[in-house]
Amino acid sequence: MKKTRFSFVMAVLFLFLSFMVLISLNMGVVKIAPLDVLKTFIGQGTDRQELVLFNFRLPSMVLALFVGAGLAVSGAILQGVTQNDLADPGILGINTGAGFAVILYIFFFQQSMAMVTGFGIYILPLFALIGAFIAAFLVYALAWKKGVNPIRLILVGIGVNAGFSAILIIFQVKMNPQDFNQALVWLAGDLWMGNWNLVFVIVPPILLMIGWTIYKSRTLNVMNLGDSMSMGLGIQVEKARRTFLLLAVGLAGLSVAAGGGIAFLGLVAPHIARRIVGPGHQRMIPAAALIGAIFLVVADTIGKNIIAPAEIPVGIVVSIVSTPYFVYLLMKTQ
Repeated sequence: MKKTRFSFVMAVLFLFLSFMVLISLNMGVVKIAPLDVLKTFIGQGTDRQELVLFNFRLPSMVLALFVGAGLAVSGAILQGVTQNDLADPGILGINTGAGFAVILYIFFFQQSMAMVTGFGIYILPLFALIGAFIAAFLVYALAWKKGVNPIRLILVGIGVNAGFSAILIIFQVKMNPQDFNQALVWLAGDLWMGNWNLVFVIVPPILLMIGWTIYKSRTLNVMNLGDSMSMGLGIQVEKARRTFLLLAVGLAGLSVAAGGGIAFLGLVAPHIARRIVGPGHQRMIPAAALIGAIFLVVADTIGKNIIAPAEIPVGIVVSIVSTPYFVYLLMKTQ
């Protein structure tokens, strides 16, 4: 793809994302006209508009942007490292492992999911990362047999995912009814705790990891040529593979801490990006990040407004849209 065409595609994606953000900030129980949203940003809105936008909608919107981008880049890395088009942090059990660790933290150290405040805001992402890394280690270790076969990796990931899900149910039924309902919604995928404290904890590391992945993206291109060719071109394959896997797991773990178990986004966004800008990771990964952000913002907007004042978890909306595409990919894969 020519550089000018890539720049045009990225500009279109960014403009569409900006448009959806403006629309989403406008919609809700309290309607704020798009022009009033812009006025509020420059300090000319009413006190009520400032309260609604800056305290409630904007933190959730920022989280949606970076959780969507984080999951998309995580999926792109996993697909590149494993050379498997079906690789995704949700399918491989990484999201469920992170979710399991978060539920454990809430079960043992918090009185209620709604009370995860103060210092708990900083501990929760750490637990999510630990759970994600444990799940990834289990999948990699169990799938290893003189190397990692892509199909074997997917099958082991599905098994680990099912195992964590079963254990999760045990802890959920021991929760009080309110926490059980909240946990159920969150595990389905929900931006359940949109506040600025969580934004400041989650967004900087996600931004750094996405930036580093884009910086090193050409290495993924070389690795797709095979281990022998990569080593011949001076790539330390195992070291590079471990680094990229750590980045993918870290992005997935932090995204789960903020957005729950959102499935299939890390699968679909890289595929769409690959069709639009080509397979080169230096272009595909930035495009996937924007597409993931767009996907989650649109899903969040639909979920919060289609049956308002009730809400549909954002993960449910993503799954409804993505599952047919996943089935198509599954049937297409030999």
